[in-house]
Amino acid sequence: MKRGHWADNPELVENRSMMGVIKVSALIAIGMHSKTIYRRCLPGERWQRILPGVVLLRNAPPTTVQRTAAALLYAGPSAQLTGIEACLRHGLRSPSLPRLNYVHVLVPHERNVKSSEFVVVERTNRLPAPVIRGNFALAPIARATVDAARRIKNPDAVGKLLSEAVQQRRCAPEELFRELDEGSQRGTALPRRLLAGWTSLRSVAEARAKAIADTLPSPPSHWNVPVYDAKGEYVGCPDAWWDDVGLAWEIDSANFHFSLSGYSRTVERNTRYAAAGICCVQTLPSQITKEPDEVRASLIAAYETAAGRARPQVRLAAGS
Repeated sequence: MKRGHWADNPELVENRSMMGVIKVSALIAIGMHSKTIYRRCLPGERWQRILPGVVLLRNAPPTTVQRTAAALLYAGPSAQLTGIEACLRHGLRSPSLPRLNYVHVLVPHERNVKSSEFVVVERTNRLPAPVIRGNFALAPIARATVDAARRIKNPDAVGKLLSEAVQQRRCAPEELFRELDEGSQRGTALPRRLLAGWTSLRSVAEARAKAIADTLPSPPSHWNVPVYDAKGEYVGCPDAWWDDVGLAWEIDSANFHFSLSGYSRTVERNTRYAAAGICCVQTLPSQITKEPDEVRASLIAAYETAAGRARPQVRLAAGS
C-alpha cells in the first residue's frame, strides 16, 4: 500500500482499529509516517499513547473495553484474557469481585512479552484453546476463575467467586482442582482449601442421596443432567431427575449460599422449574444425613404427585 493512502480514506484508521485502539505497526502499514503518529499523540492532540506501541484514537480516558482491547493488542497474537476480567465476560457477576486496575493476559511461553503499565502478562506452557466472547479471546472459565482466585487476597471474595462458578454449573469442582494442580502453585492455598471442604461435603451428600434413591420404588432415571423447555431454553441441571414424570431433586447446600446473590440464583432456578411445569423437591444435606426416612417419603410423595398429572413439555440434552 502506498505511503499516505490513509489520508485519502479517513475511515480507514478507525476501521483497522479494535474498539478505537490500534497498534502503531498497523498505522505504519497503511502508510502513516511515524512522525505523524508521534505528533498526534502529543499532550492536547487528538490521540494518545495507551501502551507501548499501542494508540488510542481519542484524547479522552480509555473505557474498560478499550483498556482490554489495548492489553490484547499489546500482548500480541494468541494472547487471551484471564482472571477477573475474563470471569466477568464469561458472565460471572459476584458483587464481591474486586475491580482491579490491571488487565491479566496469557501468552505462549515462547513469547518474550513483559508486563507493562496496566497489563499483567503471564507466560504459560499451558495456553488453552480460547473462548471467543464478542471480539475478545478469553481463557476457559475454569482457568480464568483459578487465575482470578490466585490473585485475590480476600477469602470471602474467593469463596463467592468459586461458589458462583460451581453453582451456575459453569465448571465442576474437579475442573477447578485440575487447574490448581497443573498450573502455577502461587496463591493456590486458599482456593484449594475452600474447594476441598465443599467437594467433601458435596460428595458425602450425593453418596447418601444415591443410597436413598436406590431404595425408592421408582429411582431417578438421571443424575446431574441439563433440562430444557419446549423452546430449547435451559431450565436447570437437577441433582436427580425422573424423566418419565418430569420430577427434579435439588440438594441445596447452605455452604454455597454466601450471599443474597446465591439465594437469588436459587429462587430464579425454582422459578424456571415452576414456569416449565416441573415438580422440584429441595433437600438440605443435613436432612439426608439426619432424616433419611423423611427425605425418602417426600420423594415418593412428589413422584406420585408428578405422575398424577401430564408430563411437562421438557427434554434432556441430546445423548443423555
